[in-house]
Amino acid sequence: MKKNIGKLYLCATPIGNLEDITLRVLRVLKEVDLIAAEDTRNTRKLLSHYDIHTPLTSYHRHNQQDKGMILINKLLEGQQIALVSDAGLPGISDPGEDLVKLALEKEIEVIPLPGPSAAVTALVVSGLPTRSFIFEGFLPASKKARRKKLKEIKNQTKTLVFYEAPHRITEMLEDVLLCLGNRKVSLSRELTKKFEETLRGTVQDILEQIKTNRPRGEFSIVIEGAKPEEIETLTAPWEKMTLIEHVKYLEKQNCETKEAIKKVAKIRGIPKREVYNAVLETKN
Repeated sequence: MKKNIGKLYLCATPIGNLEDITLRVLRVLKEVDLIAAEDTRNTRKLLSHYDIHTPLTSYHRHNQQDKGMILINKLLEGQQIALVSDAGLPGISDPGEDLVKLALEKEIEVIPLPGPSAAVTALVVSGLPTRSFIFEGFLPASKKARRKKLKEIKNQTKTLVFYEAPHRITEMLEDVLLCLGNRKVSLSRELTKKFEETLRGTVQDILEQIKTNRPRGEFSIVIEGAKPEEIETLTAPWEKMTLIEHVKYLEKQNCETKEAIKKVAKIRGIPKREVYNAVLETKN
C-alpha cells in the first residue's frame, strides 16, 4: 500500500446523550482532514459541543454513489477521512457499508472506532436472551414485503432485533403478531436521552399501550425467538392449502363461512374480496 494513501475512520457517535463518545473518537474527529456525515445538521451539533472545527461534508443514501467515489478519490490522494452516521456506529443500516466496500476494493485501510449502538443497547436492556441474536435492521416498508420477511424468520430460535420508524411502529407490530404470534417483546425509544423509555411485555400488550398513548422517537425492537416446541406449530397447516381448502378447514372448526372468509384474508394478509370471490366461483 502506498504511504500517501489516506485512512478511513469509522467513528461511533452518541445515539442520544452527547457524553457517550470516546476520547479516541474525539481525537480522530479533530485530526482528520474531513468528516463525512450522514446528517450534517446533527453532526454539527456534536462538533460544536466539543469545539471541533474539522471540515464537514454530507454522505447519505441519496448521494452515496457519486459522493462515495469523491471520498474514495480524496483518500487515494492522501486525505484522512472520518465517517459518522446519524447516530451510533457507521456501517450498520446506513450507506457507510458501501463506502467501506469501495475503500477495501481500493486497498484503503479502514479503521473502526467502536462505541454506541442502538441495537445492542436495546438488546441488553430487553431482558430477553442475549447469547445469540439476529439483527434485521429495518423491515421492508410495504406490508406485503414486511410479512414475507417475517414469515421467513419466524422459525428462528435466536432473539430478533429490529429498527423501526415512528410512523410504522404500529403496523410493524401488528404484522409481528400476525406472522410470529404473541411473543415477548421489548420496545425501546429515545435511548440515552432525557425521555428514554423501554416497554416490555407481549406483542399484544405493547400494541395496546402504543395505540392508547402513541410514543414518539426512533424505535429499537427486541423480540424473543421461536421456542423449539413451537416451531412445528408456527408452520401453519394452511400454508399448503388453497383459499377454498383454508375456508373449509375453518368451517370444520365450527366457523361460519362469512367469518371464515374474514379470518383467511387476515391470516394470509390478502383482501377479503379475493377470498370471497374464490368461494363464490366454487359455488357457481
